[in-house]
Formats: sequence, C-alpha cells, structure tokens
Amino acid sequence: MPARWSKEFWQGRRVWLSGHTGFKGSWLALWLVHWGAIVEGYAQDPEPAGGPPLFESLGLAADLARDERADLADAGHLADRLRDFQPEVLFHLAAQPLVQRSYQEPLLTWNSNVIGTCHVLEAARRLEHPCVAVMITTDKVYDNREWDYGYRENDPLGGHDPYSSSKAAAELAIASWRSSFCGSLPHQTPGLSLVSARAGNVIGGGDWAENRIVPDVVRALIAGDPIVVRAPSSTRPWQHVLEPVGGYLQLAEQLHANPGLATAFNFGPDRSANRPVRHLVEEILRHWSGTWQDHSDPLAHHEAGRLDLTTDRAFHQLGWSPRWSFETTISETITWYRRFHSGEAARDLCLEQIEHYLRA
Repeated sequence: MPARWSKEFWQGRRVWLSGHTGFKGSWLALWLVHWGAIVEGYAQDPEPAGGPPLFESLGLAADLARDERADLADAGHLADRLRDFQPEVLFHLAAQPLVQRSYQEPLLTWNSNVIGTCHVLEAARRLEHPCVAVMITTDKVYDNREWDYGYRENDPLGGHDPYSSSKAAAELAIASWRSSFCGSLPHQTPGLSLVSARAGNVIGGGDWAENRIVPDVVRALIAGDPIVVRAPSSTRPWQHVLEPVGGYLQLAEQLHANPGLATAFNFGPDRSANRPVRHLVEEILRHWSGTWQDHSDPLAHHEAGRLDLTTDRAFHQLGWSPRWSFETTISETITWYRRFHSGEAARDLCLEQIEHYLRA
C-alpha cells in the first residue's frame, strides 16, 4: 500500500494545536513531535477524570515549543498567540466533547464549541503567511434520522442534544468563514485554507473521561465490578483514535499541496465496525475477563440509537481508508490499558502503536 503520509513534510513545520491536553489531542501531539514538528499547544488544563490525563502520562509538555494554558473565550490572547507563532498548519480540537455534560451545561457547550471555534477562525484569517487549518468537529453533526445507511458530507446538519447541535453550528461557521474569507479578494486572506473533519466514537488507550463506554468499562474491570451498560442496543462506528488522527495529518498534507480540497471530510471505520454497544463490550471481555449488566433507562437523556458515516469522499479525494478492523481496534485498545495498568509507560505504548499502525 502506498504511504499515506510524508514524515519529511512535518519535520520542522510549525503546527498550532488547540485541545492538545485532551485525549485525541495528546495522541496527535505525540505523533507530530515524534515526526519532528514544532508544536505549540493551546488548551485549558486537563479536566479531572477517572484516571491520569494522557497528556501528563506522555510527558508532552517538554516536547512542545509552547504549552499554552488558556481559554478559547479569550479572543485577544488567542489572536496574539497565533500572530506570534504564525503556524503553517493549524489543528483545532479544543471543545466540550461530552454529550451527557452538554445536557448539564448547554451554554458552556455552545460557547466552547461555537464561539470558541469562531475565535480560532477569526484569528486564523489575520495570519500573514499561508496556513492550512483543519477544524475538527464530530460525526454527530448530522440531522440523525436513524437511517440504515451512512451519512455523507452533504447531508443535512442538525443535532438533538446541545453537544451535537453546537458542533453542527460550528460546521456552519467554518463553511461561512471559508466562503467569505479564503481567497484573493481585498477582504480575504490569501493562503488560508479551511477544512472540517468529522469523526466520532473514537476509542484507544489513555482515555479516562467520564460517561464514555470504554473508560467506564476499563474502570469497572480494574475494580472487579460488573460493567454497567446504559444503551446496549445503540450502534456506533467504532474506530481507533489513530484512524482519524492519521486522517487529519493526511488531510493537512494534501490540502497544503491542493487548496481545492477545502471542504468537509468524514473519517470513520469500515462499515463492518458499526456495531451495537453490547458487541463492543463482549469483544472487550474476550481480552479482559469480567461481566456486564444492562442498565437501560427509558428516562435517560436522548442519545442516537444508530449512527454511521460514509467515507467515500476521503477515499476518492485523499486515498484514505481505515487500516484496523473492529477486532484489531478492540485488541489494541485493551492491550494498551492492561499494559499501562501493569506499570508500562504510556509514551512507549503509544509510540509502539503508532508504528504498528503505520505498518498496517
């Protein structure tokens, strides 16, 4: 299979990364510094969770050109950092990423996911040098009709819960800035390319967030407790974190060479990985013994029962396709947690899996 990435492209390249202290941001930051990129991170401190923050376990602060702890709400400071750093590539991941929390704090969710994204977009259009900006949203941006087929990038946007709807609104903002401010007219920013990337239900080692199925499962297994499953029949497109992270890197490389690719892209697993939650839990229990209990709650907050993505655009325009099967994804994820629980270093485990993924 032809190489999807050019390691040489990233060596010495200035990359600005918001949300670098989060789960997905930590994996992306590690991959970037491993390949020699000059990375400035911009995020708030990792929030307390049911395990050690991956960013800290990886010791990434020492690898960054700057580890900036700040809020996207501070538009002036954000603009100053981008102006001073003048990135060649920008990845925007910072967000309030949890559906359940969005019901508890809807205004915080909308402020972070919409207004925060607008602050990044506005700061990016003031840059003085060419920049490729990859804006990360989610697979939940679509108006979910519980269809049997996957959503395409041109399907209607929507969202029942505050998280999903805020991410759909962020997509509209990204498209508006791209249409309005990318180009060569007097009010536009030459050399700025904006693209959005939609991926979700990402799993992998080092995620300890509350109310996410894999961290909840791992915490129960470590404690020797039964696994509580609140929606065993809901299906999701399960994918390892390295699949979309690799997609973001590939998208940035190709957008740098071909600005005409600036649009929205889905990143998801093979259709065979669109499985019910119970299948996910049962596959995990093949690697780590335990039991699970169905705790479906008819009065619980709404969550999508079925969700799937079509990734034809990424395949045909980028040559991207997922590398790991559902079974491999679960095996790699649970192997990471078991070895980390046994005392192995998170950084060694992550780098080993990145290399394994690149060889797949």
